Amino acid sequence: MTLQQLRYIIEVVNSGSINEASKQLFITQPSLSSAIKELETELNIMIFTRTTRGIHLTSEGAEFLSYARQIIEQTQLLEQRYLNAKPSPQIFSVSTQHYAFAVNAFVQLIRQYGHDEYRFKLRETRTYEIIEDVHNLKSELGVLYLNDFNKKIIEKLLKENDLSFHPLFEASPHIFVSSTHPLTKKKKASLHDLDEYPCLTFEQGDYNSFYFSEEILSTLSHKKNIEVSDRATLFNLLIGLNGYTISTGIVSADLNGDNIVPIPLDVDETICVGWITNTKGLPGKLGQIYIQALKEIVSCYASQNIRLLID
Repeated sequence: MTLQQLRYIIEVVNSGSINEASKQLFITQPSLSSAIKELETELNIMIFTRTTRGIHLTSEGAEFLSYARQIIEQTQLLEQRYLNAKPSPQIFSVSTQHYAFAVNAFVQLIRQYGHDEYRFKLRETRTYEIIEDVHNLKSELGVLYLNDFNKKIIEKLLKENDLSFHPLFEASPHIFVSSTHPLTKKKKASLHDLDEYPCLTFEQGDYNSFYFSEEILSTLSHKKNIEVSDRATLFNLLIGLNGYTISTGIVSADLNGDNIVPIPLDVDETICVGWITNTKGLPGKLGQIYIQALKEIVSCYASQNIRLLID
């Protein structure tokens, strides 16, 4: 086993495929595959499974990756201390549902801790893919929500994928609407108030179950429903069509301006937002910094719409 082989494993996970990793490492794909196979044979474990859908970490592989990252991080520190080596590019990835505060924390992380070179990845993506990303350690962290409706299903899926959920805050449901929407005159909006307006939701692809929806009350039917895949499109449609979406009530004026406003929704529901981690490996330094940034940003809203669940 060599340090180079450990670097190969880490890069394959970070890149998501052997083909892309070989480009980043400037070696041929057959050479990279051979080096990984030799390591698996030497250690008598299977680090990756290969399927028609791509390459994925096994349970043994996830545990091995955690050790490999620690070894490479310590090696880099030694090289920088005694060989005056150039710092290696920082690498960090997080997968999240479509939350402005998660983006704000990412911005804060880069502003404060981004070196001259870094490879950071922020994936605003579907619920099931967040779970997959953290399970396969493509992302160190995932950000999603639980409530009474989806909790049993999501927690079962997290357990099956060796993931743990860490509560961040609880919020009462709000609708997001444009600042010129007729409902802004109300202190609270009822479900009946929403009947005539388009309901905007994030599509969930092949896993389009009610339990994976980013919006609570997903089983309710709507006369007008529009599915989108990104936050910018959703906000544009909120403004252009007098639509609404249901979320936590946290809106970032820094990112979204003053065009979108939250209105409390008059329902007996609670949303618990938190982050997920892989139990096979703790978050690294950057992951811990990102979590702290999440806590700091969310704490700014503690006196308004949410109740913190962290110290």
